[in-house]
Amino acid sequence: MATARIDTGRCDQKKRTRTAIVNAARTLIGTGADVTMPAIARAAAVSDATAYRYFPDLASLLSEALVGTWPAPADALKPVADSDDPAERVGFACEFLLRGVLARQGAVRAMIAATITRPRTATARPGFRFGLIDHALAPFGDSLAAAAPDVFAQLKRDLAVAISAEALFSLMDLCGLDAEEAVASATRTATTLTEAAVRAAAAR
Repeated sequence: MATARIDTGRCDQKKRTRTAIVNAARTLIGTGADVTMPAIARAAAVSDATAYRYFPDLASLLSEALVGTWPAPADALKPVADSDDPAERVGFACEFLLRGVLARQGAVRAMIAATITRPRTATARPGFRFGLIDHALAPFGDSLAAAAPDVFAQLKRDLAVAISAEALFSLMDLCGLDAEEAVASATRTATTLTEAAVRAAAAR
């Protein structure tokens, strides 16, 4: 009986420690500051070694910590739910995503850095952009796909490039735009791509 209580106590302590690490990561993510394993460990009041015992790398920790921090695409796009303008819906989706990236900038940069040189681990990165794109195009997807399936498929690929943290950071870091200018530029690109695809499909 005593052994059983000890084992249960250890199990509970491990759960509490893991939860503390994940919660510390979520809190740090919410600040938009740089996110590192040592910083998370300090916030959770555990050693770096302890944090690494629960999560082998930063990417796996961030992947778990980010679960549930983004709304469902339908909830995110409620303000344009009644819009019948594909460009408006896509533009809203783009701005929503990029402002969310800015709010979580430290974590998003850390996740990209942790996976960019290891493509096989890229599945650990949240794919929120794809759900947003699909939902933004949903009211027109069937008609666009029927009229010009190649155009529709290319549009979704193009939007995956424009509506992305990578595009936002390129505009900020390499092109020297401030955050607002970068969001506006990417959103303009996304809406322009959508308008062009709709015109191309209508011309078929």
